[in-house]
Amino acid sequence: MPLRILPHEVELTAIRAQGPGGQNVNKVSSAIHLRFDIARSSLPVPVQQRLLALADQRVGKDGCITIKAQGSRSREHNRLEALARLQEMVDRAAHIPPQRRPTRPTRASERERLERKTRRSQTKAERGPIRF
Repeated sequence: MPLRILPHEVELTAIRAQGPGGQNVNKVSSAIHLRFDIARSSLPVPVQQRLLALADQRVGKDGCITIKAQGSRSREHNRLEALARLQEMVDRAAHIPPQRRPTRPTRASERERLERKTRRSQTKAERGPIRF
């Protein structure tokens, strides 16, 4: 079951987009700036900790996720894109990685490794100067 982000926990601000776009880019605030405070969210604590531990430049030192969406000329499309990116981050953090169970090498693989080492050692020993 995917975790849902409550709308009142997300702060959306319309800003002017960067880059080319002619008159539209100078007049219309179509880009969306999304801020999401991880600590004040209703997400479970383990998910919050994994979000804060992400090596992602969008997670700031203040514990807020900042996403800027400006791919579309439509404010609504950019809003949906920013929310989708946030949801993807939360889903990634909600996934619990499986516990690694340490294993031991098999007896046959240990024997094979030691035999390889012995053969290699003999090969190198035979490269020395010839003694009569």
